[in-house]
Amino acid sequence: MKPRDRILDAAMLVFRRHGFRRSSIELAAEAAGLTRQALYHHFKSKEALFRAVLERVHENALAAEIAAANASEKAGGSLADVVIAQITARFTLLIAALDGSPHIEELFSEHLVHARDLYQKYADRYAAQVVATIERIRRRQRLVLGIAARDLWRCVEMAVNGSKSMHPRMQPADAFFRDLDIMLRTVIAGAVGPSNKPRTAKPKTAKKSSRTESGDRK
Repeated sequence: MKPRDRILDAAMLVFRRHGFRRSSIELAAEAAGLTRQALYHHFKSKEALFRAVLERVHENALAAEIAAANASEKAGGSLADVVIAQITARFTLLIAALDGSPHIEELFSEHLVHARDLYQKYADRYAAQVVATIERIRRRQRLVLGIAARDLWRCVEMAVNGSKSMHPRMQPADAFFRDLDIMLRTVIAGAVGPSNKPRTAKPKTAKKSSRTESGDRK
């Protein structure tokens, strides 16, 4: 394992265990089996280390959602199936990153203080990924959408935020994901119209003549 990866693994454990405020470069260095000076060679401050940990979490979440969307699409999933698989994979990873920590609220608060730009950067990337998925599935499955892909994404995002408001810590996870699934399927079903695939014309049947082969009888 590369030194940077070992440091980030150790720092994640330290931040989960102690929160941001009570964590320190010394604790992270000890957990990584390095001296404080060796850790400073890679990260100049606790804030820089915290940002690097958050960035890796977001990158892993992006990779997870792309893989989940591709797998669902390959399996023949509907637009709702693919989008739900994608978003569920993202939140599964994000939840796992802080699972069991008693400092979730503090870490999220400090996330916005020390890495608001990262938060916005990845919010935009998550949005772009969902919009790209909607557009791709719409073309491949020849769907008719009642609204633009970006507008559908905004509705999806509101459904996600609604589920998070019902489960602020996204716990219990099974209840959060169940409600998220229901809300997303409802939103997407309302946006998808009938397929625009051309219908196969039914063969015309020949009309029977009212006349007999022998002609009209008087």
